[in-house]
Amino acid sequence: MSKNKLSKFADMASYPHVFEAPFQALDTEAQFEMKGHWHERFFKNNNPIVLELGCGRGEYTVGLGRLFPDKNFIGVDIKGARMWTGATESLKAGMTNVAFLRTNIEFIQRFFAPGEVAEIWLTFSDPQMKKVTKRLTSTFFMERYRGFLQDGGLIHLKTDSNFLFTYTHYMVEKNNLPVLFKTEDLYNMLASETDDEVKQILGIQTYYEQQWLTRGLTIKYLKFQLPAAGELVEPEVEIELDDYRSYNRSKRSGLETSK
Repeated sequence: MSKNKLSKFADMASYPHVFEAPFQALDTEAQFEMKGHWHERFFKNNNPIVLELGCGRGEYTVGLGRLFPDKNFIGVDIKGARMWTGATESLKAGMTNVAFLRTNIEFIQRFFAPGEVAEIWLTFSDPQMKKVTKRLTSTFFMERYRGFLQDGGLIHLKTDSNFLFTYTHYMVEKNNLPVLFKTEDLYNMLASETDDEVKQILGIQTYYEQQWLTRGLTIKYLKFQLPAAGELVEPEVEIELDDYRSYNRSKRSGLETSK
């Protein structure tokens, strides 16, 4: 029988690699104690820091941590009961290059100093089809990422949402952001991929991704760089909406999930 939420929250509060933002950290006048000090105070090295925003159960945070012991990974989400899975797995495995931060992503710039982060992963983010400023690939969030991402830092988008993928493609194109990799059918591409490292990285599957694959959804992937300079402009395009919900899809797809 799985643990209930209260037990999971109690576990998380005792985990040395889990950080929960105090209320004052969300105040613009406050300073989160780890901001600018993740390398020295927690990871004890100068290896690149990689964030997974909206990490859910932390499959990518933990999976990438195993693949790249020479990098540091931080999974970020507000849902502590989900995060408990990856946090517990990484703790039991004795992983020293993995941490978790429980907070609202809209305040993410308040937890990292300029240049402190090298890469960002966005794995199956809610496409937020109604409000552009809530999309994690919007220029609204890109400006926030610029507050702590290294100049030319990498952003990875892995999604089942055609809406979010198409929107992000137009946003990247409109702002002339360098695209390093793009595919609209990830697993068809991986079938012929010869680079084992690429296959390992992109082959990590989240719980929810497995659900979407069983429903026959095509997984898409985009990797691009975010320069520190230059004005960012929203694309003025109309995009066809997904014919299912990315979160709470049980209303349309028959899946009983909450992400």
